[in-house]
Amino acid sequence: MSSVPSLDVRPLTRVLKALGDETRLRIVALLSHSELCVCHLESALSIPQSNTSRHLSVLKAAGLVEARREGSWVYYRLAPQMDALCASQVQALVAAFASRAALQREVARVLKSCGPDACK
Repeated sequence: MSSVPSLDVRPLTRVLKALGDETRLRIVALLSHSELCVCHLESALSIPQSNTSRHLSVLKAAGLVEARREGSWVYYRLAPQMDALCASQVQALVAAFASRAALQREVARVLKSCGPDACK
């Protein structure tokens, strides 16, 4: 009897669970355009800082975003996906959201709030 190698679906399961929320999908779509501070995401999504941070925490735990600290500010960006299947799913999601009118309005709102020294 031949043994079929098992497919490790844990990385993809972790990503899909994290993306199973409208707000987290919107955060990923926004971060696909550029690195953003929590305050920029709050502004774009019109949600409180505590909710924004909670959603970012879920995305970070799933390996979808990574953070960098600059002074007292934390900036988030999409994390490179080491798993090929996860990478292809994230790329497909980003491409699907690229032309959505609602996302374009959110990005415009973020860009307006991202003036020089917006987080300082």
